Amino acid sequence: MNGSIILRGVQHYVGKIRTMRNEIRTQRFMNSLPADIRKDVGWPDMYAERRFDGN
Repeated sequence: MNGSIILRGVQHYVGKIRTMRNEIRTQRFMNSLPADIRKDVGWPDMYAERRFDGN
């Protein structure tokens, strides 16, 4: 039983790291787009609002 608790904790940690890495990669990609395309998709304005809402 104790091993499964540790495994769950490690899986949770790895999941958080994976999510953070994906967010960073997305930010880099979006920032590399031309300004007019970023404006069309609402980057970074819509993203900033989403981040502060806790979603």
